[in-house]
Amino acid sequence: MRTGQAPPRAGLVLTALIVVAGVANLNLSVANVALPSIGRAFDSSQTSLDLIAVGYSLGLAASVLYLGALGDRYGRKLMLLLGMSLSVPACLLAAYAPSDTVLFLARLLGGFSAGLAYPTTLALITALWSGAGRTRSIALWSAIGGGIAALGPLVAGALLQNFWWGSVFLITLPLVVIALLLAWFLVPSGVNETTDPVDNLGGVLSVVLVGSLILAINFAPVPNEGALTLGLVAIALAALIGFVLRQRVARNPLYDLHVARRRVFWVAACAGVIVFGSLMGSAFVSQQYLQNVLAYSTLEAGAAFLPAVVLMVLVAPRSAQLVETRGARFTLLCGYGSLLLAFGWMLVFWQEGSPYWQIGLAYAFIGVGVGLAGTPASHSLTGSVPVRRAGMASGTADLQRDLGGAILQSVFGALLTAGYASAFAATLASTPDAETMSSDMRNVLTKSFSSAADAAQQYPQYAGQITAAAKGSFLDGADWAYTAGILAIVAGATLVFFLFPRKEEEQRLLADYHAEDNG
Repeated sequence: MRTGQAPPRAGLVLTALIVVAGVANLNLSVANVALPSIGRAFDSSQTSLDLIAVGYSLGLAASVLYLGALGDRYGRKLMLLLGMSLSVPACLLAAYAPSDTVLFLARLLGGFSAGLAYPTTLALITALWSGAGRTRSIALWSAIGGGIAALGPLVAGALLQNFWWGSVFLITLPLVVIALLLAWFLVPSGVNETTDPVDNLGGVLSVVLVGSLILAINFAPVPNEGALTLGLVAIALAALIGFVLRQRVARNPLYDLHVARRRVFWVAACAGVIVFGSLMGSAFVSQQYLQNVLAYSTLEAGAAFLPAVVLMVLVAPRSAQLVETRGARFTLLCGYGSLLLAFGWMLVFWQEGSPYWQIGLAYAFIGVGVGLAGTPASHSLTGSVPVRRAGMASGTADLQRDLGGAILQSVFGALLTAGYASAFAATLASTPDAETMSSDMRNVLTKSFSSAADAAQQYPQYAGQITAAAKGSFLDGADWAYTAGILAIVAGATLVFFLFPRKEEEQRLLADYHAEDNG
């Protein structure tokens, strides 16, 4: 279907695919800056806010493998158009949600609509480009997509200055119209697609596996929800066992375990989960920190993230060059080093009263780290699978972003919730009025920062003490999250250092994979 390293009208086709991916990327991040406003509007618990933040990633991560396989079989262009169309009602339902429960469900639906379109963008890049052209295209797709996602808080913050919290979910609607038109007129159809049947049972098991795992992490720190958490873990384990067994016997497996065992593939997959999870997890905690602790406006909090956006976009093309000259392993390790600096800096220097230069420098490290590591993580995946399995490679690359983001956001949110509640409970226990305080008031104060802020308004005589305790407790919870991020980054860097092949070995392995796949 194609010759050379790029398709006809390559620039326009790539632009169309990046705009489609931009809709998904932008929707991933717009909720973060609105979380304090949403919490005040619905008097939400920290767990509810965590679920709203992670809902889009949850829907996308749970569906991306299955829907990527359906795109390989029934048409990738069709999936693009369906996904963009479904995102319209999802955005409208989120914007006008009457409760935080409905908002979570709307975010889940939005993630599913992205699952239809987003994996297809990288699958088409894999099918249409080859060689260095593919590397450059993936670098642009990764960098601009990450930049669009990182711009979400800025645009959302500007809207929240003048409009209600739901306005942030309408941001993508103009972009959806543009994406639909570009996809319809520019994206080719029938490119290296398969006629093999889809493993529907495996697809359903993958949805159950990812969804129950992420929900279990979110409910783990919630009091009196131990039975629910254990039930979700049991469902996830059963789905995992069923999925693996199914893939071993299916005539046309959804997830080719033979390909997944390839060293370049699975190490890159694990590395990318941590890289993109670090980006989304840090944005989730930091946007709340800037507004709750430093009292930034929504616009200021969104603008504070700009160093990450700029450096992510600037560094990604250099990352593509490094992959070609020094190999994916070296480039990944450079990215991990920058991410480690970012989380270490946040743990040590992000306190009450921190000046902006300390905030901006951490964001700069994040931008450099993701810009460096994002390209090799995705490039190694797509390069180690046959083109007919492009949906599997793109689905895994999307899982890097979405499963990584969902898991680390969930872990960070769970630790933030537990750390906040623990610190505030300890503060209350040390107050002279501890014995006379009602259990209902204790629950309100330890529920979330926004609940404590509401209590401070209701009891102005204690407002200063409540606010100070809430800020200190939030910082304690945030430190738990940053520590978890450091541990995850160190684990990922160790995996890459010892198990990912150096450049010459990587090229030999990729050549062997290609020869095997072309039989």
